[in-house]
Amino acid sequence: MPNSDQVGSGSEILSCQNIWKLFGPHADRFLVEHSNDPTNEVLSKSGLTVGVRDATLKVHKGEIFVIMGLSGSGKSTIVRLLSRLIEPTSGQIIFQGTDLLKASQETLIELRRHKMGMVFQHFALLPHLRILDNVAFPLEIQGVDRAKRLQRAQELIELVGLKGKEQFFPRELSGGQQQRVGIARSLAVEPDIWFLDEPFSALDPLIRAEMQTEFLRLQNLLNKTIVFITHDFDEAIRLADRIAIMKDGKIIQVGTPEELIMAPVDDHVTEFTRNIPRARVLTAKSVMNSSTEALTSEYRVSAEQKIQDIAEEVMHSDMPISVEDRNGNVIGEISRATVTKILLNQDPFS
Repeated sequence: MPNSDQVGSGSEILSCQNIWKLFGPHADRFLVEHSNDPTNEVLSKSGLTVGVRDATLKVHKGEIFVIMGLSGSGKSTIVRLLSRLIEPTSGQIIFQGTDLLKASQETLIELRRHKMGMVFQHFALLPHLRILDNVAFPLEIQGVDRAKRLQRAQELIELVGLKGKEQFFPRELSGGQQQRVGIARSLAVEPDIWFLDEPFSALDPLIRAEMQTEFLRLQNLLNKTIVFITHDFDEAIRLADRIAIMKDGKIIQVGTPEELIMAPVDDHVTEFTRNIPRARVLTAKSVMNSSTEALTSEYRVSAEQKIQDIAEEVMHSDMPISVEDRNGNVIGEISRATVTKILLNQDPFS
């Protein structure tokens, strides 16, 4: 399985290895009989339905890790496996050093109450409770006293931009506002990891874009570790530090948006990324000429800047423009010809 990030380094907060989820009778026995490596032909004849197939990945502390794929690819199943809302058929899931498949039900409940936040496509707000009490509800379950939980809920309502809506009922809010309540509620327990399963897909495009902006604002403030599920590559590249692309229950490729566009491992990934404007994704560092021997440009751009943000400056320069790292050191140059190819969605190295 192509995967640029194998389980095992010390930076991950969550990892899974060789996770399978097969739906149907005696699925665990079936995997044992086939040494956890059944062929496609054997699987198709088994009468079992593949949810997730031999998935291995890790999520680093503080990153937005996006899992994406078409309908039926297994992306929603895997996020439920990672939180053990559903049981894997086989494999290993480690969260902060705890093997979730060996954890007791009591341990899992405590982890979900205190360490995990979850937001799903359907907001699942409690219709009989006002917004303040909806947001405070997870803390009520924890047994936090009323004054403290309402104070925390008030802080979160203000954080997501809903100050003044505390005494409204969910039915009195728009879809985007309801989703903000769901986000605030999921943050009430101050989770170490935040699972979001297509949280914005039910919203119209304008509200969806607004919620993505709000989400990035919150992440800049809170620096959470996030697993975010989507089928929309535009949404994925806007939000993700890294992306896992799934197909037929299998993880096809894991990488940064740049890596997926510049080095897709197969036709499926290529098709996913084909219509994405490269200038939105590629940085100066990823397409620069790394030679610094003859640099004469008085202008400089940052290595991490997106091509769309520096295109006008480069296109108006007669000379290649210097690219500098975070310490101000010149590490390469970028030319008008390279930027032109990117703006035309062509391979800059061809």
